[in-house]
Amino acid sequence: MRLVVYDKTCVTTRGWLTPVWATGAALFRGLGRTDAAHGVASWDEAFTWLAGQQEPIDELQYWGHGKWGRAFVAEDCFDASALTKRRAQLEALRERLSPGALVWFRTCETFGAKPGHDLAQRLADFLGVRVAGHTYVIGFHQSGLHGIAPGVAPDWSVDEGLARGTPDAPEEAKWSRPWAPRTVTALARSVPVRWFAAAGS
Repeated sequence: MRLVVYDKTCVTTRGWLTPVWATGAALFRGLGRTDAAHGVASWDEAFTWLAGQQEPIDELQYWGHGKWGRAFVAEDCFDASALTKRRAQLEALRERLSPGALVWFRTCETFGAKPGHDLAQRLADFLGVRVAGHTYVIGFHQSGLHGIAPGVAPDWSVDEGLARGTPDAPEEAKWSRPWAPRTVTALARSVPVRWFAAAGS
């Protein structure tokens, strides 16, 4: 199963992006790029839906808002602390992920700065599958796309995508551009294999 989960709460605020995500999810389904999509209003709702899937999950994309080391459903934050706070939900998800699965955060700057490095590595190790995310603010163009596998350290710079602040205290991220590092568009269906951090890097 290839699944998309998206934030359904951004209808009148926060960029009014829910209609865009819903339309994109329908387009992906029509093109055969995903098998199912679901809009959610909280991470609890997302995990409940994922727990109900009967087939192994080969790919899971989340479309929503993000910041360094965080992904949001409305104001509900998913970050490295979720490995403790949401341990049971993540363990249930891990049971449903196929061995070669990918979890991809298509959210702004979630893998940027030091908090992004921390989330990427800890989540890949916990779930036992590849994870991917971005270091820039994303829109139609989605820059700074990186992935890692379990047991592998991030190989991208903690400065990538930073417009202001430091890797320890980021303040502002750069906007995606076609010429920025590791850029795909919103229509991209996969993460290039060469964009995953190599063991020993």
